[in-house]
Amino acid sequence: MQTFIKRPLKVTLFLYALFHFITTLFSNELLLLFMAISGIAFFIFTSIHLSIPKFKLPFTIFVISFIVMLTAKMDILHTLQNGAIEMRHIIGLLIVVPLISYVLQEEPYIEDVMGLFYRFINTGKKFYFTLLTFTQIIAYFLLFGSITMMYQFVQMVLHEKTSENWEYFKGTALLRAFGLSTLWVVSIPSFVYAVETLNASLWLSILQGFIFAICGSFLAMIFMSIRMKRANIDVTTELQLELQTLLKTAASHEVQVKKTMEFSLLFVSLFGTIFLLHGLFHFQLMVLIPLVIIGWMFFFYVWKGKLRKFFVVIKDYASNKVVGQSYQLSLMIAVGVLINTLHGTNFSTNFIKGLHAIQAAFPFINFLYILPFIVILLGFCGLGPLTVMVLVAGILQSMPLPYPPELMVLAITSGSAISIFISPIVMPVIVLSASNGLGMLTNGIKFNWKFALSFYVMIQLYIQVMYQFVY
Repeated sequence: MQTFIKRPLKVTLFLYALFHFITTLFSNELLLLFMAISGIAFFIFTSIHLSIPKFKLPFTIFVISFIVMLTAKMDILHTLQNGAIEMRHIIGLLIVVPLISYVLQEEPYIEDVMGLFYRFINTGKKFYFTLLTFTQIIAYFLLFGSITMMYQFVQMVLHEKTSENWEYFKGTALLRAFGLSTLWVVSIPSFVYAVETLNASLWLSILQGFIFAICGSFLAMIFMSIRMKRANIDVTTELQLELQTLLKTAASHEVQVKKTMEFSLLFVSLFGTIFLLHGLFHFQLMVLIPLVIIGWMFFFYVWKGKLRKFFVVIKDYASNKVVGQSYQLSLMIAVGVLINTLHGTNFSTNFIKGLHAIQAAFPFINFLYILPFIVILLGFCGLGPLTVMVLVAGILQSMPLPYPPELMVLAITSGSAISIFISPIVMPVIVLSASNGLGMLTNGIKFNWKFALSFYVMIQLYIQVMYQFVY
């Protein structure tokens, strides 16, 4: 049964993506209808493929939407049609972004970069900060897959260090780094969606997010230093012994230089092309990024003299890997239906009235204080960073809120980052726990709640000062 269902599942997903890219260039009502039908069919086939017990969250969201439609006496077919294509751009982005991982796996870039800069990572603080920085860069290519890849690298260096304090050292660097990447990395779908939906400035959103990613990295390093000092662990001495052993089998200096330059060129070319085309032609980010990624991959394999492998990679991804995205993509369809349903009710009006009532009762509190907590709360309900971002930003889009969009982006993304730091049931924490064998509560709340609280205070100081005195 599962094998039989995979074929129509792939076909409906392919049709959805095809109609999406065609109608992005040439708008056509009939093709939009076909895209909506293929989206609903894909949702149904995915629910059969995964079974309802494994499909609880998308199914629950869909049922809630249906109940609201019935209660509000809405046109169900029309609402479903519009809802199925509400998240079309984010779905297109999610289909294409994982392809980047194939490029990064072509060469041992991480090992060669770290080997080249050995002298700059030979103390505990330097190594920890490097992990924080490099994981964010790798997240640009691999999203939360960067946690698994970087954990494997750290294990190469510290494979004999398995105590809880050493796992704190490894795990918090990677989890905090990925959380911080959601503040500024343009290939992270949740960040792109927030910027695009709230009509914020891309360069300003990236700049302020990048600054706080750096500040958050230093804050994380301070918390790590305090923890390891209390545990009476000399990280630097232990680290240097392990690094010296590892370097005996490292590539030559010339190879390390070459691979480091290649990796730098890959990063700059992908990031720079997206930023340049968006700045010059004002293309929609969620349309531009997938197109740039495909073109960037094509030129990479041409440059490497492996053009045939480009088509092999695309075929392998379409045949074997894209099915792994079916849950996330179906979740986006369900969230799209819910957002479209709520837009047809008085939800936005009542929400604004509720905000005014809160501010009347507590004049010193504005919505920018509360917004991160909404995202965090939804994260503890099992909604991942992307799902939360799509849901919250999609709802806020229709509300006339008196706040600068860049500050709203920072407030939402900071809530998403904190959710990643502490929620035990979001995918990054689950992935980390699968790698290091510790419980999700340990990797999340136990290791990170103090850091998360400090990070929230730091972000809010900036947001409130900017809102009160600059905007």
